[in-house]
Amino acid sequence: MAQDRVEAVERALTVLEAFDADRPVMSLAELANATGFYKSTLLRLLGSLSRFDYVRRDADGLWQLGETPSRLARRQDPLRLLAARVQPVLDRLASGLGETASLLEQAGEQIECRLVALPASALRHDLRPGATWQTITRDSPCPAIAGGVMVAHPLPGSPPRWLALSGPEGRLVLSDATRALADASAGLEAPSAEEPVR
Repeated sequence: MAQDRVEAVERALTVLEAFDADRPVMSLAELANATGFYKSTLLRLLGSLSRFDYVRRDADGLWQLGETPSRLARRQDPLRLLAARVQPVLDRLASGLGETASLLEQAGEQIECRLVALPASALRHDLRPGATWQTITRDSPCPAIAGGVMVAHPLPGSPPRWLALSGPEGRLVLSDATRALADASAGLEAPSAEEPVR
């Protein structure tokens, strides 16, 4: 919708998007090539962006990102962002397999349950966010569960995290759980329209 667009804002964002790991510092001519904007337009945009420290100009006249983008990024709660992406996956796993689905994270020598989705069944592994336990082996975050079993699949990144399914022994089919976790993990790793994979 054309009425939802502000051309000047979109141009300023285009300038910010031009800076990346391969080109963290650019001259005015390089920015003009990267954005397709005239130098006169760029100077006006860079003037406004620099007043709010989105960009900075060094002594050699080269432009780079300022402190504001990093400061704004630090305001985001990483767990909230993670929850927005992972919780729906856990909900689907729990409802589809009828078992407890969770996101586990290594915290020092302990494993902590960060997020969980419980199935409707009364007979289930009653896991809650914040629950912790000691790691048993280096390869698996799964605890010993009396009368139950847990299977986990690693997620890329740091700190170490796993998607896990747990439930009563005999009801939780390990091959089904392993396949479902691998599929869910692959879905999380695939780029989404809303958010890039980190």
